[in-house]
Amino acid sequence: MANQENNEEIKQAVESEVETVQEETAQEEPARKLTDDEAESIFESILFTMGDTVEMSKLGDVTGLDLRTVKRILKRMEEHYAKANRGITLAYYESAVQLCTKPDAYEYLIKIAKTPKKITLTDTVIETLSIIAYKQPVTRLDVENIRGVNCDHAINKLLEYDLITELGRLDAPGRPILFGTTEQFLRTFGVKSLEELPELSTVQMEEFKAQAEAEVKIRLD
Repeated sequence: MANQENNEEIKQAVESEVETVQEETAQEEPARKLTDDEAESIFESILFTMGDTVEMSKLGDVTGLDLRTVKRILKRMEEHYAKANRGITLAYYESAVQLCTKPDAYEYLIKIAKTPKKITLTDTVIETLSIIAYKQPVTRLDVENIRGVNCDHAINKLLEYDLITELGRLDAPGRPILFGTTEQFLRTFGVKSLEELPELSTVQMEEFKAQAEAEVKIRLD
C-alpha cells in the first residue's frame, strides 16, 4: 500500500513538472527572424571562416531559416558581388555552397602564390633552429630546457618557413611531437646534408642560454 502511494506521488510530481515546462515553453517569445541583410552577413562570415563547402541545410539550421529562404539569400549575395564587381563569388556543389574567388582573378593569384616568402630570422628563431638542427629529433620541451624560455613562437615560425617539420611522436607520456629540419633548411643554408653542418661548441650553447635568460629579464623588467 505504501509503495502504491509513493508511486502515485512520483507520478503526480512528474506530471506537475511536465506542465510547468510546457507553460514556460508556451510563454517564451518566438526567436526573432533575421533580416535579409543580417542573414547575408552571417552567411558570408560562415563561408569565409570555413573556407570550404558548407551544406545549405546547415546554414538554415544555424539561422533558423528554411531552405527556400537560404537559397534566396545566397542568390542575393551573388547579385551583390556581381553588381559591386567584387573579387569573390559563390560556387555550388549539389546541396552545398562555397565562397571562392572569381576566375578572372586567377592569373593574379598565381603570381602572388609564386612569390617567394620573405624569411626573417630573428636571433631567437635562429637559436631555436640551431638547437633543433643539432639535437634532432627533439621535442619542444627539450628545446625549451636548453634555451630556458618558451619557444612556441619560434617553432611556429620555423614550421611556417618550412625549415623544420614534425618527425613523429616520442614514446613517452603525452607523446610529445618530435621536430627535425627539412630539405628546405638544407637549401636555405647551402648544405647538402646535416653532416656538413659546422660543429656546435659547448660555448655556443651557453651563449644561446645566456641570451635566452636575457630575454626573460627584459620581459620581466
